[in-house]
Amino acid sequence: MRALSVWGKILKIATWNVNSVKARLPRVTEWLAEFKPDVALLQELKCQEDGFPRLEIEDLGYNVAMAGQKTYNGVAILSKAPLEVELTALPGDDADDQARYIEAVVGAGERPVRVASIYLPNGNPTRNDDGSDHEKFAYKLRWMDRLIAHAKGLLKTEDAFVLAGDYNVCPTDLDVYDPVKFADDALCRPESRARFRTLLNLGLTEAFRALNPGGHQYSYWDYQAGAWAKDNGLRIDHLLLSPQAADRLAGCAIDKTPRGKEKASDHTPVWIELAD
Repeated sequence: MRALSVWGKILKIATWNVNSVKARLPRVTEWLAEFKPDVALLQELKCQEDGFPRLEIEDLGYNVAMAGQKTYNGVAILSKAPLEVELTALPGDDADDQARYIEAVVGAGERPVRVASIYLPNGNPTRNDDGSDHEKFAYKLRWMDRLIAHAKGLLKTEDAFVLAGDYNVCPTDLDVYDPVKFADDALCRPESRARFRTLLNLGLTEAFRALNPGGHQYSYWDYQAGAWAKDNGLRIDHLLLSPQAADRLAGCAIDKTPRGKEKASDHTPVWIELAD
């Protein structure tokens, strides 16, 4: 007799850059209670382990794993099912102490899923005064190269996996409200986009674009210049799926509701559904 999946018939996974989990805690707990994702991947926590609101989130039925850093960065995985942490940093540079990656296997039994919460470096400013690449942009590209190498290894396992988070990359001009203005921004520089394409060309599926081919759909709106009201946004939050996960992709959308709330993050959640 086939064992029952821990997830039921649909697994809902969401990613959200919360821009300080303590500052946005009312919004985060409200969204978790209403949207009820099975797995939530959070970024830009801006706190260490002892500052993370673990009790408030566990009270909503989630197991928690996080990699934190004082004031900056920070990533977490919340799962209604048990989770087993595999990595708390992206391999490839032991000297990199920025908390930007956490990976775990969630679920048990027949159909576990490997997930990673990713906060990819922004990379701005991109240039020094002499026109050469700024170190922040060079760090972003090195980080993306490490992610590509790691993804190659994960694909060899043939696991169902989801690499999700704030990639700080607009994959094409369709994903930015003003391509000319952002042409030399780290989010749109050809080098950033080329590495994102390399990830996809390994055999990964970008879930949102696979199911939503139209442009001008965004996941981030700056706090300045009325960007939210004008819909001057960027699509920089992505879920990349292995072939085994992509075969189960049943839905993907951007949930704009949290961005319109008071004291909102400048990002809004993006979610997928995987069929059992």
